[in-house]
Amino acid sequence: MEKRKLGNSGLEIAPLALGGNVFGWTTDEKTSFRILDEFLGKGFNCVDTADVYSRWAKGNKGGESEKIIGKWMKKNAVRDKVIIATKVGKEMASDKKGLSGKYILNAVEDSLKRLQTDYIDLYQSHDDDTNTSFEETLETYNHLIKQGKVRAIGASNYKASRLTESLAVSKENNLPRYESLQPLYNLFDRNDFERELQKVCIDNEIGVMTFYSLARGFLTGKYRSENDLYKSARGEGIRKYLNHRGMRIIQALDNISQQYRSTPAAVSLAWSIAQPGITAAIASATSIEQLQEIMQLTEIKLDNTTMETLMKASAY
Repeated sequence: MEKRKLGNSGLEIAPLALGGNVFGWTTDEKTSFRILDEFLGKGFNCVDTADVYSRWAKGNKGGESEKIIGKWMKKNAVRDKVIIATKVGKEMASDKKGLSGKYILNAVEDSLKRLQTDYIDLYQSHDDDTNTSFEETLETYNHLIKQGKVRAIGASNYKASRLTESLAVSKENNLPRYESLQPLYNLFDRNDFERELQKVCIDNEIGVMTFYSLARGFLTGKYRSENDLYKSARGEGIRKYLNHRGMRIIQALDNISQQYRSTPAAVSLAWSIAQPGITAAIASATSIEQLQEIMQLTEIKLDNTTMETLMKASAY
């Protein structure tokens, strides 16, 4: 299995990271374990989660995903075989959010406990916190790295200007820098990353792990009309993709996936990981069948003509 360097973090990950947002939400513990077993068994190694997953689901408080991953790692004794990426900063309660030093120090202990581990490979700022200085946040991460509780840090949902500013603060103060970025990026949602963030990441050798890599499931091809939105709990979030441009993209994926004897999902992910600066695409699965479908991305090498076809189909 190909492994790619994640920035200058020292971490190396396969080009598909498993999204843990569905664990404890649309995927129960037993199924989650089966998916994680299959994923690791096929040579993939990075699982991405967050403390807040899946607080939004009825009856949940947050931390459900981390707990499932922690139980799985302990049961199978595979901690040393997995790169665990989790996040901090989104609201867990009215007084539990943001990137202040005090909150991070408390939140990391909660995540470590749920994950049943004594270190996190990649600890990510889930959202930018403009109420807390970069110095305070980065100094706290520095403390955790020196303690051995965190190996490297990353950012998610940061604008190019703020990411650039954070890098300057790291350099000026001899503090750890964000070695990775998690941006929204897929065949449909291209602008936010390609406009400015892509150049910042390439110029500074920052690893990139894309989220919503399948546009909430739209790029699997199973959502083609409003009637299809009821196929899953996440269906309503796909409505915005049901337009002329979206259908143009799906038609191109249909044609290319037939050509490559694959699926729209795998082709879409293969396009993503072939883009300059992209380290890995994050995608989730609620069944073994879905997982096997997305894992095909490593078997596909899109030629230049195919890449150009997809670029044109997804042009704004």
